Amino acid sequence: MRFERASGILLHPTSLPGPYGIGDFGPGAYRWLDWLAAADCKLWQVLPLGPTGFGDSPYQCFSAFAGNPYLISPQLLLDEDLLTDQDLEDMPPWDERRVDYGRLYKWKPALLEKAFNHFVTNPPARPATGQLSIRTEFDIFCRENGFWLEDYSLFMAIKEIQGGGPWVDWAKPLRSRVPAALGEMRQSLASAILRFKFLQFLFFRQWNAVKAYARQLGIKIIGDMPIFVAIDSADVWAHPDLFYLDEAGRPTVVAGVPPDYFSPTGQLWGNPLYRWEVHQASGYSWWLERIKSTLKQVDIVRIDHFRGFAGYWEIPAGSLTAEKGRWVTAPGTDFFDVVQNNLGNLPILAEDLGLITPDVIELRERFELPGMKILQFSFSGPDNIFLPHNLPRNCVVYTGTHDNDTTVGWYETAPEEEKDYARRYLNVDGRDFAWDLIRAAWRSVSLFALAPMQDFLGLGTEARMNYPSRLGGNWEWRLLESDLSDSLQGRIKELNWLYLR
Repeated sequence: MRFERASGILLHPTSLPGPYGIGDFGPGAYRWLDWLAAADCKLWQVLPLGPTGFGDSPYQCFSAFAGNPYLISPQLLLDEDLLTDQDLEDMPPWDERRVDYGRLYKWKPALLEKAFNHFVTNPPARPATGQLSIRTEFDIFCRENGFWLEDYSLFMAIKEIQGGGPWVDWAKPLRSRVPAALGEMRQSLASAILRFKFLQFLFFRQWNAVKAYARQLGIKIIGDMPIFVAIDSADVWAHPDLFYLDEAGRPTVVAGVPPDYFSPTGQLWGNPLYRWEVHQASGYSWWLERIKSTLKQVDIVRIDHFRGFAGYWEIPAGSLTAEKGRWVTAPGTDFFDVVQNNLGNLPILAEDLGLITPDVIELRERFELPGMKILQFSFSGPDNIFLPHNLPRNCVVYTGTHDNDTTVGWYETAPEEEKDYARRYLNVDGRDFAWDLIRAAWRSVSLFALAPMQDFLGLGTEARMNYPSRLGGNWEWRLLESDLSDSLQGRIKELNWLYLR
């Protein structure tokens, strides 16, 4: 698919400003889109929107299809009479600048359960003539999303009574999905299953409205689809034949990457690996459903760890680091041929960072997918492929991503020879380096130019979103309402005009 030259900002919805402890799909999302549109930005990039588990990472979700209920807006539930003011009386105080996940996990599920109880016992009155009742909307949603919703809601209901423990530790009849055991759970947990379905309904109802508003403003949303799924997910529990697992449901080999820029011992992700021959035999049916589902949520899909479709790093289960493993070939060409034949030429971006071998380049170029270029990686010398003068048009250039330090943080800690080359290359003194790098991205020939919101605000390491391979302290940064100033908006608008973005 061909894209037009454009620019945008990377900001996860959890980082949006708002009064409820975490960014959500309420008024703050609409104010953000208005501000973005007035800056003449055409792109909003988000991270995965799935339900997060241990470590709060959007890249380790309980489902590849479901949405994160913590992004549901309490304000919109109040507006629709699914909550009352009294339901919010026990809301704790929040830090405006960071998400306190520990406190959030103790408060918001109980609040959402109150909304569910209102829905069951006293649903809102029928809306204006010609609109569907909320109950009818819910029933339609359940029918249209049965492929994943039935397994996900049952999985979450069982997990809840198991104290949140991973499914591999459940009793064998549940772990192995013995039909009689599952039937018993469906009966005894009927209310909880309905609640988890309802929360998904609320998530997609609110997110679809945000997406529609973005479309009205001429803004496309870039979403993120991780290539791998979490072991503790409804996907692996419901489809164990698609993954390399032992008889107890535990992975025999896991995903990661060998030592690289981010980690001298590699990154041990721990995700189960796909049995690609089984996927091929099914015509990649699970993948086709996943891609269709993702494209309902967003306009453009960034495939995280795209290189895994050409070849992936296989690590023996039980390893303490990712240093020891082997490269295994994946059926990337066949996979994308089937995807194109079934779904057409899709709006896909390829995250092709890390150790990129010729087969990865060949796969990306065969399907004309824009790759990624990170300017923070570029200042080793004039032949560096990430420098603006070496960039192809069909790529997406970033100052940095959610996995990088902020540009200010990078500049403060980078080797002096890299900083010296950066100043000389950009012809700057380094006193406003984040904006120097943003300007370099915007004036490049790259199809898309993006930067994290933290870089536009000139923030340091304290605002970093994620440290790869570090548990805890990630995904917490939030934007303040006051950060969305007219002066910053005007500065971005000027860049977009200057460089035809």
